[in-house]
Amino acid sequence: MHNAQYLRSLLTGQNSRQGLWILPLLMALALSVWIATRQPTFIDSQNLLNLVAQAVPLLVAALGQLVVVLIGGLDLSVGAVISLTTAILASGAPAYVVIPGLFLAAAVIGLVNGLTIARLNVHPIIATLSTASVVQGVTLLIRPVAGGEIPAVVTQMVGGSVLGVPMPVVWTVGAVALGWKLVHASRFGLHLFAVGGGAAVASSYGIRVERITISAYVLSALFAAAAGMVVAGRVASGDPNIGALFAIESITAVALGGVQLAGGIGSVIGAFTGAAFLALLNNGMNLENISAFIQTVIKGLILLAVVAMQPRKTIGL
Repeated sequence: MHNAQYLRSLLTGQNSRQGLWILPLLMALALSVWIATRQPTFIDSQNLLNLVAQAVPLLVAALGQLVVVLIGGLDLSVGAVISLTTAILASGAPAYVVIPGLFLAAAVIGLVNGLTIARLNVHPIIATLSTASVVQGVTLLIRPVAGGEIPAVVTQMVGGSVLGVPMPVVWTVGAVALGWKLVHASRFGLHLFAVGGGAAVASSYGIRVERITISAYVLSALFAAAAGMVVAGRVASGDPNIGALFAIESITAVALGGVQLAGGIGSVIGAFTGAAFLALLNNGMNLENISAFIQTVIKGLILLAVVAMQPRKTIGL
């Protein structure tokens, strides 16, 4: 009885837990207008399609990060998993071996993260940063430098089309739909919000906090592996360093989307708008020929500003 009442209270209060995503949406629209006035090629259909293709890996990674952040965690191993995925895909093994293999590897990485955090009580930042270091080392053993060949089926899955619809659009719709189902249309999603709102209270209502925590980190790693597939399909090679910025950018995307880094507040639409804003920013800076180093500085400052505006005690920042 108490469990049912608690879950109903979560449902009725769900709108208050969505986070402030309207602001980044307006920011993205304003940025689009500004870029279009400076760079007429921005609204070219080919550039817009390229923009969507560039945004997909970050969006997918951000959706995985969202699942973890909702319970009050962080996953700094996202980028390492993406790099590992490209290295595995470029290993020369058949597609029917490497594709299941990379998702299995990602699940194991997520499981290690979840167990370390849930059972050993290691802080998420320390746990996932340590895992990222190990995974990065393994990636360099598999592929020390960029190169190799990606299976044709992967490049087709990323760069082809279905019934005339470009695959980047299909990936975007599919990723958002899956994220929405997991976060907003399932009991698991309710439990994510509950754990993020207060693990002790959630546990007192019968929610298995440890299982939810482990599942969240496994899902984050699986989303990262999917993002890695998209990256590999786009660049058509493996690269041990290509995922370097994805952890920070995925956290920035969810934070920009109004997701509370302390947990319990956020939405898929928030992660989407945050990722869209960053993708627009990246595209605009590229069109303006801004140095990649300066771009990194700008995105770092954005993350710093966003984190500075959020309560940080709960996440240990």
